Amino acid sequence: MPTLAVNRKASFDYELLEKYEAGLVLFGHEVKSVRAGQAGLKGSYISLRTADGKTELFLIGCQIPLYKYAGVMPDYDKARERKLMLNHKEINRLLGKKKEEGLTLVPLKIYTKHSFLKLEFAVGKGKKKYDKRESIKKREVERNLRSLTKRGR
Repeated sequence: MPTLAVNRKASFDYELLEKYEAGLVLFGHEVKSVRAGQAGLKGSYISLRTADGKTELFLIGCQIPLYKYAGVMPDYDKARERKLMLNHKEINRLLGKKKEEGLTLVPLKIYTKHSFLKLEFAVGKGKKKYDKRESIKKREVERNLRSLTKRGR
């Protein structure tokens, strides 16, 4: 399953608790654009909306530019909201998680599964500044250990 877009800042900014997989509702030219590797998840998030007793999830802030061979589409919005497809059990579980204090839904990556485009997202809790510094220190120590073991060989 090839990964087409990744949100690299997600694991740095959030402590990821549970991961989920959802289908994306896209236009045909958006699918081609994503498969060409032009999607960007930086700064995007997932919103839960309830209307008429029905809860739906939307991906907001995901940048999918117009496919370069699609022709002229003057009214196309590359940052439009895109609906996510999940079953009712998962949506109800996410509603419960979202009501907890400080939890958010963070998109992680877009990938293909068979011939479908899927979005992997996680329930995350925002990290404080000192947590971010701690993860930077861990990364530096691991990098130094790897370089020392390479030199020792």
